[in-house]
Amino acid sequence: MRPHRRPPKALGIRFPVKPRDIPVEKAARRLHLTCHQFEQLKGGLYARGFPQPDPDTGMYDLKAINRWCGRRHPELFPELTLPQPPDQNKPISNMGERFRAAQERKRHG
Repeated sequence: MRPHRRPPKALGIRFPVKPRDIPVEKAARRLHLTCHQFEQLKGGLYARGFPQPDPDTGMYDLKAINRWCGRRHPELFPELTLPQPPDQNKPISNMGERFRAAQERKRHG
């Protein structure tokens, strides 16, 4: 009986590279879905901002998927949400702002 031998290491690969782009099967699995389920749901996912695949390779960006998942919970991941635009209807608090607002109204009717 021959002793078990380990398969030889691949020549030329010194450091493994974790791919950032993944095929649809892995993108679906990242959401805990089958490919069939993902295909059925992807229209709604895209409408909610799920990252589209690369137009040339058809691969999905794993980091973009992870960020999308985090943005669904802004109270837990506020660093992933976009800053809100300033409120246009907030009351003017100082005389300089009041003067500028009056000048704008005067210019535009």
